[in-house]
Amino acid sequence: MATLVPLSAIDPAMVEELLDASFGEDRRARTAYRIREGTQWLDGLSFAVLDDEDYLAGTIQLWPVALIDPEGRKHPLIMVGPVAVMPARQSEGFGTALMGASLGALEANAGGRPALPQVMIGDPEYYGRWDFTAAHTGGWHCPGPYDPARLLVRTANPAVLPAEGMLEAWQPATQSAGDTAQGND
Repeated sequence: MATLVPLSAIDPAMVEELLDASFGEDRRARTAYRIREGTQWLDGLSFAVLDDEDYLAGTIQLWPVALIDPEGRKHPLIMVGPVAVMPARQSEGFGTALMGASLGALEANAGGRPALPQVMIGDPEYYGRWDFTAAHTGGWHCPGPYDPARLLVRTANPAVLPAEGMLEAWQPATQSAGDTAQGND
């Protein structure tokens, strides 16, 4: 039986090896890495899955990011990913378990209020089962190349999302007092 554990319980070198195996050693050049640059993944929302023999089979990381609208206001979001499963272990349900754990923890941490919107760059057919869609991200931009059809968001209330903006890492040190009210949907 697979076991979910906090990502913080896994040796970081093992996580890096898994990410290299899943996405290639050139993965750091991807746009998602540029969006998350300078931040740390969120402990308590990021997990690893161990297989029946306690080998690392997959990981998921969630990150604090922001959508900066044309007026310069920051709208906090949670970036989901990478969702990584060892190539030889894909299609065994590990990715589904990781998504369920992270999204469940995000909802639980919202304390009965809607969770912050979640964004990711991923396969719309796969992540659509968790209500991720590109329907609201057409005017959004990323700091690097990306396929607009793969820029996905999940939220309880799409009306809170700006129609336009640039994704970047959440930098609380530069946050203004009005920014903390953003994102409540």
